[in-house]
Amino acid sequence: MSTIKTAVSTTEKSANKWTYKDFTWVLSLFGTAVGAGVLFLPIKAGAGGFWPLVVLALIATPMIWLAHKGLARFVLSAKKPDADITDTVEEHFGKVGANIITFAYFFAIYPIVLIYGVGITNTVDSFLVNQIGMDPIPRWLLSGVLIAAMTAGVVFGRDLMLKLTSMMVYPLVLILLALSLYLIPEWNTSMLEVAPDWSAMPIVVWMAIPIIVFSFNHSPIISQFAKDQRQQFGDQAVIKTDMITGGAAFMLTGFVMFFVFSVVLSLSPAELEIAKKENISVLSHIANTNPSPILSYLGPIVAFAAIVSSYFGHFLGAHEGLVGLIKSRSSVSVKKIELISLLFIVITTWIVAIINPSILGMIETMGAPMIAAILFILPVVAMRMIPAMKPFSTSKAAQIFTMICGLGSITSVIYGAFA
Repeated sequence: MSTIKTAVSTTEKSANKWTYKDFTWVLSLFGTAVGAGVLFLPIKAGAGGFWPLVVLALIATPMIWLAHKGLARFVLSAKKPDADITDTVEEHFGKVGANIITFAYFFAIYPIVLIYGVGITNTVDSFLVNQIGMDPIPRWLLSGVLIAAMTAGVVFGRDLMLKLTSMMVYPLVLILLALSLYLIPEWNTSMLEVAPDWSAMPIVVWMAIPIIVFSFNHSPIISQFAKDQRQQFGDQAVIKTDMITGGAAFMLTGFVMFFVFSVVLSLSPAELEIAKKENISVLSHIANTNPSPILSYLGPIVAFAAIVSSYFGHFLGAHEGLVGLIKSRSSVSVKKIELISLLFIVITTWIVAIINPSILGMIETMGAPMIAAILFILPVVAMRMIPAMKPFSTSKAAQIFTMICGLGSITSVIYGAFA
């Protein structure tokens, strides 16, 4: 008996202690979140002025941490130690519930692939025209070549691409930090001179919640992350997942919000509106308007790297999700289903890239609501309804806050559609 108690206390002690591996997981969660959304975040978050941005910065950390902590706890609540999020949903809500969540999960990831198809086309087009001085390449050709090249990298060099994108996280973080610091001399008071409309601030913050949800989302990796912690720490895994998701949330909001503030303070409200109308990332806009040769070339390169690195992971997730949806409802061979799914995603991404819809509009209407449903609402509903989730429940205040943020993301989209 004493041996068992000693083993448990040792596990608990190690679960409470930070290790190098924990830090690598923090970086993995960070890298999953940092993508194209971060490059469009200043445009939307700064559109309402400086003070709403301050409010968003204050709520971002608890909002992101509580949501991802809740989703990790949801995965840990499964009976099987190696259960992923799909297995957990099926265990708690049955096969019908699992099918609904799988469907929602696919439509949370698939629109992001479409967004990256538009984003990469606009980034490269802007770079070739404004920095290189070339004549514009026909959009159908440029988008087709870029999407085909990125997809080929996923299909024919999957392991290599995953390693490369993982390696890109570290220089990407350092470059974003360097750019944030580099822009400090460009800071001006134009954003502060805009008189805040305090009565409209709640609506401004409410309408910006979807872009916060999208930009800080690292839910695609949470399932594997929770499984890994459970295999190592067993019943004490919840201590470790809380610690690591908290570390990732603080790191994300620290780095990303510093970048957002630095960009917003170096531009005027009018410039942010121009970037929105041109449907380009804030770094591409800075490259086109700032005389600095460093920003002129580094901005688009960072934007390109961020979009490409995010495209690979989300394409794989969307492809696997679509294959899973079709496979459960069809007798066609798996290889044919994989090919059909691949062609569907590539062709639709190409078509959307040619049409060139608003990236911010797509994030708000297609990406964020589904992410919010799975990341914010699902774990809280499970905490209230599923007996197995009781030991993993967060405080009532945390549940209410998380639910409000999730519903805020969804309802703001509905309000925006009719406003």
